[in-house]
Amino acid sequence: MYRFLLTRQWVILTIVGLLMMPVMVRLGIWQMHRHEAENASNARIYAALAAAPVPVERIDAPRHRIPAADDFRTVTVTGTYDQAHEVVVRHRTSADDSSIGYYVVTPLLLADGKAVLVNRGWVASQYDGITFPKVPAAPKGRVSLTGRLRLDETTAGTGIQDKHDMPPRQVMLINSEELAGTVSRPVLGGYLELTATSPKPAAGQPQLVPPPNPGQTNGGYTPPHLAYAWQWWLFVLMVPAGWIILVRREHRDQVAKRDKARDAAAGPGDTGAGETGAGETAAAGSDDAGAAGAESAAGAGADGAGVSAGVRGTREGDAEDAAAKVTVPAAPGEGKAS
Repeated sequence: MYRFLLTRQWVILTIVGLLMMPVMVRLGIWQMHRHEAENASNARIYAALAAAPVPVERIDAPRHRIPAADDFRTVTVTGTYDQAHEVVVRHRTSADDSSIGYYVVTPLLLADGKAVLVNRGWVASQYDGITFPKVPAAPKGRVSLTGRLRLDETTAGTGIQDKHDMPPRQVMLINSEELAGTVSRPVLGGYLELTATSPKPAAGQPQLVPPPNPGQTNGGYTPPHLAYAWQWWLFVLMVPAGWIILVRREHRDQVAKRDKARDAAAGPGDTGAGETGAGETAAAGSDDAGAAGAESAAGAGADGAGVSAGVRGTREGDAEDAAAKVTVPAAPGEGKAS
């Protein structure tokens, strides 16, 4: 009944389904691990944002690789902007993700002879992408800044391809090691995302980079990795369910095809026999009707003969009675002799 499962097509289909199920299970586990990693990262970012500000010199140093635990940590620093070595970072979006422009990165010179890179914010793209854009001037004199300490950007961490044939003072990534050569003093590792300046600068400054959204789970964006995990595991259940549906459908089609072939083979013989039987029945009916007619005719004939005989008998009786009533006259001589 289910011998079609041994055909090449069904064997291949079954093997593919069996191989897909563990792969889908593994993909679901992978998405679950990504979900857990994202939650851990968001929790770490939330803790860093909630921590009290500290002087940047306490947790950073030249050529220092910022640990992940200090990413987004709020720090303070005091110094003077070095706008002569300012650069812009290409292909960055505005706070509402509606426009493409530049980040403005300006070194801040510290009193101890070091420098730290400061991302002052975003400006719109105004020219052809080659000419250095018009950037609002940095505040002059000594300023005190508050900002979020960020890790150096890399291609692996951001997905942005670094290019070295850029127009003057334009870069693709904010990386303290690469930009240290443009500054005449040691540069602290990482960079600052500016959040506040004292004294307050003049209007028209670059648009500050917004922090991670604290309204999301664990203070950051929660990607749908958990939903993807459950989706893969649902697919695991759908494979055998779909296989059973296909098997039942194929079995139903096979049975219907077999019954149709059997009916097609047996149909013409059964029809001839039926017609012959019907003819024989009709003939038998005709014979019975003929016999009944003959019997009726014979009965009618007998009745007619009886009636005729009765009529003849009646007529003969009447004739005899009439003859008896006739008086024969006597001869003349016979009367006198008496």
